[in-house]
Amino acid sequence: MSRSPSLPERPRLDLDPEMTPSERLEALRDHFEEIVRVNEQLTDQLDSAQERQADLSDDVDQLERENETLKTSSLYIATAEELTDDGVVVKQHGNNQEVLTEVSPSIRDTLEAGDRVAINDSFSVKQILEAETDSRAQAMQVESSPDVSYEDIGGLEEQLVEVREAVEEPLLNAQQFADVGIEPPSGVLLHGPPGTGKTMLAKAVANETDATFIKMAGSELVRKFIGEGARLVRDLFELASERQPAIIFIDEIDAIAAKRTESKTSGDAEVQRTMMQLLSEMDGFDDRGEIRIIAATNRFDMLDRAILRPGRFDRLIEVPNPDIEGRERILEIHTEEMNLADDVDLAAFAAETEGLSGAEIASLTTEAGMFAIRDDRTVVEQADFHDALAKIDQDEETGSQPVAFA
Repeated sequence: MSRSPSLPERPRLDLDPEMTPSERLEALRDHFEEIVRVNEQLTDQLDSAQERQADLSDDVDQLERENETLKTSSLYIATAEELTDDGVVVKQHGNNQEVLTEVSPSIRDTLEAGDRVAINDSFSVKQILEAETDSRAQAMQVESSPDVSYEDIGGLEEQLVEVREAVEEPLLNAQQFADVGIEPPSGVLLHGPPGTGKTMLAKAVANETDATFIKMAGSELVRKFIGEGARLVRDLFELASERQPAIIFIDEIDAIAAKRTESKTSGDAEVQRTMMQLLSEMDGFDDRGEIRIIAATNRFDMLDRAILRPGRFDRLIEVPNPDIEGRERILEIHTEEMNLADDVDLAAFAAETEGLSGAEIASLTTEAGMFAIRDDRTVVEQADFHDALAKIDQDEETGSQPVAFA
C-alpha cells in the first residue's frame, strides 16, 4: 500500500526586535511567499487525494457487485420440454436430466414448449432465454453471394437449365408458379462423379438470385453426442428461415442419408436420428417459404429411398463427366486469362481429354502453365498441354490426385 505524502511544515515567522523597518518588511514578504508556496502544495495534495478517493470508490462499487454475484446462486441452461397442470418438465443441458419443476405465473404465461430457460439449483425456472442458433450453423453461412456465374460453368447446359427451373425460378418468379397453380420443386439432388461441377452449379444459382448461401457437408452433421446432429440440422433450417431468400447446399449427403441397416450401434443410430430430422425439415407441416435445397453426392447408389422420394428431392439431376463440347468450353474458360501461343488448338486438345472431369481439366490448364514457367517462358504452347496431360495420367497411375477446382 502506498504511503500518503507528508504535509509541508507550517512556515514560522521570527522577527528580531532590533530589525530596522526595511528588514522587518523584507522578512514579512519572504514569510508571505513561503505561505503561498505551502498553500499550493496543500492544494495539489488535496486534488490528488480526491482523485484517489474517486478511484477507491469505483473499486468499492466493483467489489460490492462481485460480492453480490458470489452470494447469488448459479443458474443453469435447460429446455422446457412439456407444460403440465403441475408445472413444467425441463431437461437440463449437459446431463439430459428431466425434472418436473415449478414456475411462477408471470413466466408461465409466456413460456412455451421448446423454449430455452434458466433454472437454479432447485430446478425452478427463473427466466426465459432468447432462442439460440448453433454457432456452427452460423459459421456455415456465406454472407456474400458466391463469386461464380453461369459463364464460369462449361459443359453443363442441360443440368443448369434444370437447376435454374427448380431453384432460381421459384425465388425470382414465385407468382408465376401461383398463377399456374403448382408448387415449385422442393429440392434438387445433383449426383455424379467427383469434380464434375456440382458445387459450382449451386454457387452460380445462389449468385444469380442474391440468396443467402448456406453450405454444409454431410460429414459435419455426424456428431459425437446424442441429439447434436439433429439439433444442428434444425438450427441450419432456422438460420435459413431468418435469412430468406436462402439456398441450403448439402454436400456429401450420403454421409447422413445412406440406406438404413439393422445395425444397433450408437453411432449408426445417431446418424439415422440426424437423417430423420433432415427428412422432417425437408417435408414438414410448415411451409419453408423462400428456402431452396440443393444436395450433392458422388454415391447415388448408397442413398436411402426415403430421401429420394418426390416431395423431398423432386429433381434428381445427373452431372456426368463433360463431353467433347463441354471439355472444350471448360478449356476456354480456364485459359481465358492465359497467354496462349498461336499454335494452341483447344478443340483438338479437348478430343484428347476424354474421361476427364471438369476439375481435372482445370488442373490440367494450371499444369500447362507451370511447364511454361519451368522453361522460363510467358507463353503457353500446345506441347505444354500435352506434357500436363501426360503428368496427370501418370499421377492417376501412381495414385496421387490432381488439384480440384470444382
